[in-house]
Amino acid sequence: MPREILYLKIARIIEDQISSGTLKTGEKLPSIRTIQKIYNISINTVKQAFLELESKSLIESKPKSGFYVSHSFHSKLELPSVSQLQLSQQEKTPEDLISKVFNTLTHKDFTQFALGVVDKSMLPIAKLNKGVVKVLRNLEDSGTGYEPAQGNINLRRNIAKWSFTWDGHLTEDDIVTTSGALNALFYALITVTEPGDTVAIESPVYFGILQMIKSLGLHIIELPTHPVTGISIEDLKKVLPKINACCFVTNFNNPLGSCMPEENKKEVVHLLSKHNIPLIEDDLYGDIFFGASRPKPCKAFDETGNVLWCGSVSKTLAPGYRVGWVAPGKFKEKTIRKKLLNTMSSPPLYQEVIADFMEHGRYEHHLRTLRNTLYNNCLHFKKAIEKYFPENTKISNPQGGFVLWLELDPRIDTAVLYDIAVQHKIGFAPGRMFTQHNRYNNCMRLNFAIKWDEKVEDSLKTLGLLIKQQLQ
Repeated sequence: MPREILYLKIARIIEDQISSGTLKTGEKLPSIRTIQKIYNISINTVKQAFLELESKSLIESKPKSGFYVSHSFHSKLELPSVSQLQLSQQEKTPEDLISKVFNTLTHKDFTQFALGVVDKSMLPIAKLNKGVVKVLRNLEDSGTGYEPAQGNINLRRNIAKWSFTWDGHLTEDDIVTTSGALNALFYALITVTEPGDTVAIESPVYFGILQMIKSLGLHIIELPTHPVTGISIEDLKKVLPKINACCFVTNFNNPLGSCMPEENKKEVVHLLSKHNIPLIEDDLYGDIFFGASRPKPCKAFDETGNVLWCGSVSKTLAPGYRVGWVAPGKFKEKTIRKKLLNTMSSPPLYQEVIADFMEHGRYEHHLRTLRNTLYNNCLHFKKAIEKYFPENTKISNPQGGFVLWLELDPRIDTAVLYDIAVQHKIGFAPGRMFTQHNRYNNCMRLNFAIKWDEKVEDSLKTLGLLIKQQLQ
């Protein structure tokens, strides 16, 4: 095995032991020579692995003593609470908050924790620009012509190949391209539902999904969602007679960051297939994992074509390109007809650029760097929040994605706090944006996919101070 890959493998083994609690906070690691003998590797390889772990703040060295599991890894703060299933709760739509937050997103002098996209400094913009030039040169009509309704064949082929990363068995014929993931969800919803139907979703849930489902004349049931394991399957079973479809973000959902365990995914797929209830799966964040391997989506366990698997590169590579897709299973022909009726075709230029980027391994290389940066950012953010926020703050512990969900003291109204924070040029997403009900008023979502620097830490410090002042 190449030396570079080997040291990362050793680092990942130790990291998994720390994550699982096998190696506890403050515990001394085996010595460099001990690890060298266990794995039959060179001392330099072990040192490289330790440097990798130090760069992530997972371990720290003590002079003349050795290496220890860092105290900054395990947070003292509790996980956020899980909501209760309430089928008769009165609605309180969040349009007012959504408009208010979006009005500040273009303010360049703000520290913007609200926007759910990766900072441009983390994107391979120069390489993408070269790809645009290459495609313009090689594309017969320079991207001005119509594509087939199903979408660009090169992009579909590369998405199908990419599905091997989660043991998918897709072909280019299984995929329909879309203008981003939200557009994929739109086609999936209009394919499997009719106005008046009821859709089960996670709670809290990304407000874009919430607003889109409502705009289609559909009813919503919000399922209690654990910040680690995702939706409550027992509550899903209770609402099965009431629902016509489900729409879940199974891997590192927004805003909780939860990731449904594999056994839960298998059970959900089996349960919904048995009752002939379609599952629309938004796998937008699946490639941004911090662990040893990519978690499988529910689609990996779909044997009946009942899962409509949606994805895009909007959160990993090029938000503005609006390149997404859906693998609609047994609903493919109907999905293509819906797309033909609504938009005729997807713009070919950026589909070709993304296909070219994926074709030659550049996407995987970029993702490795991005995951490492986001993971380090997550640790920085959690450490700062633990340091500057009140002690009774609860915080999610995502193993992927790039958002944190915070639950503050019940006396805090984050909609009011938002107005105060804006005066200090700080933006975040208040919790009530992520529900159709009057919930999560003391919660907030923070995006940690921004460049970590002194200004960002100072903004978190200020935000923590403002919260403390509200409690006084």
